[in-house]
Amino acid sequence: MAQVSSDALGRARRLRLMVFDVDGVLTDGQLWYGPQGEMLKAFHVRDGHGLKLLAEGGVATALLSGRSSQALSARAADLGLAHVLQGVTAKRPAFEALLAQLGLTAHEAGFMGDDLPDLPVLTHCGFACAPRGAHELALRQAHYVPDAPAGAGAAREVCEYVLGAQGRLDELLARYRA
Repeated sequence: MAQVSSDALGRARRLRLMVFDVDGVLTDGQLWYGPQGEMLKAFHVRDGHGLKLLAEGGVATALLSGRSSQALSARAADLGLAHVLQGVTAKRPAFEALLAQLGLTAHEAGFMGDDLPDLPVLTHCGFACAPRGAHELALRQAHYVPDAPAGAGAAREVCEYVLGAQGRLDELLARYRA
């Protein structure tokens, strides 16, 4: 069962932006290298559809990753994501720059991260999420910890939780219930 703080619902209701780390959140955290040294990543289709649903529901989505990879660029393009920040070593300044660009406050933004480099954003955003199995310090900051593991539906659960909190989930899922 998901771990949910007592104020998670209210925090999720006011979101206008949800940002996701990549390795250990949208992937299972393993790094795979091909024969020429290229980095390979596996993404779960349900997480991707969750990001699309979130955007359709009026919540902007973004990716914020410490690594740069062609695999991430391809996946982001496939999903039509406008905000993809890669190779970011200092995540909080990048997060704050994105907020400024979009005219939002930290309380209107959520972040899902799993490890120590994510802590500056997890402690600053309005709705902090971490997948189960995340570093203990990330889990302590989280308002929401989904049931599904990283890279296997955890981000989708976060997206659906936010949409449910904002009263938009049923409307968005209605088209699939023919």
